[in-house]
Amino acid sequence: MSHKLEQLASSIQRGIQDVLARGLHDPRISGLVTVTRVRVLQDYTRAIVGISVLPEERQHLVLKGLQAAAAHIRREVGETVRTREMPRLDFELDLTLKKEAQVLRALSKVEEERRAQDAGHSGDLPSGEASDEAGGTASGEGIAQ
Repeated sequence: MSHKLEQLASSIQRGIQDVLARGLHDPRISGLVTVTRVRVLQDYTRAIVGISVLPEERQHLVLKGLQAAAAHIRREVGETVRTREMPRLDFELDLTLKKEAQVLRALSKVEEERRAQDAGHSGDLPSGEASDEAGGTASGEGIAQ
């Protein structure tokens, strides 16, 4: 993406966030709506706007409300963004933040289970034997390296 397209996308993203922060009169658009990314096409005709919505069960309803309000949002943002012609806004759900959160939760759970397992094994050693990092014991028993 060219520098000019990146600047325009950034300006559009800030403008949309401002419009959403002021609020829209559509009851479908409620909850925490975050603009995660804006990608402007090379020909400047469209801007694809990724949004994340919390609570998750409202995301499709909010998306429909934003799609219905796209022309109004475009007009509002067009008053603050300096461009010859404001691109048409196409909203889509961005699920990457939710997927990242799921992966982090899964990694956290694995780490907790590993620590619990390690804590359980350290109590199983006969007295006088200490566990090394590889899971073996100081006497050389355990996992072969």
